[in-house]
Amino acid sequence: MKQFKGHASALVADVDCTAAGKPLCDSNGVKGFPTIKFGSPGNLEDYKGGRDFDALKKFADENLKPLCSPANMELCDDDKKSEIQELMKMSEEELDTAILEGDKKVEDAETFFKAEVEKLQANYQKLMSDKDEAVEEVKNSGLGLMKSVLAAKQKQEEDKDEL
Repeated sequence: MKQFKGHASALVADVDCTAAGKPLCDSNGVKGFPTIKFGSPGNLEDYKGGRDFDALKKFADENLKPLCSPANMELCDDDKKSEIQELMKMSEEELDTAILEGDKKVEDAETFFKAEVEKLQANYQKLMSDKDEAVEEVKNSGLGLMKSVLAAKQKQEEDKDEL
């Protein structure tokens, strides 16, 4: 934070998501701590890079700069400018509806993912239990004793060969 204090186009800040910052964290999808986000305040993205100072500094130097956005149209290519202009033609209600639909799709994807992971976890537990039972059954059927007898026979053969 000290490195970017007073920077004209980049703000590096920390937020306590357990206190006054909780609404900000909730609205930006922060689910675990520490979470690092970057980008436009209205559209923060997850940072997935290294967590040491050098990695963070390199990322900040390369990425924390003004980006294409409605406030910085001069930084946009023609395709992005057209996309922003089309969105600007929409009413606030239309944008709200489109955003809610997008958020719903993300939420549905998360819900589906969690449900499928729970199914996988249950299947994993059953497979683990079945495997443990099968291994125990084989061991109880005399596998250990068979291995001991085989080792004893092999030892007798070695002793015979040495004579």
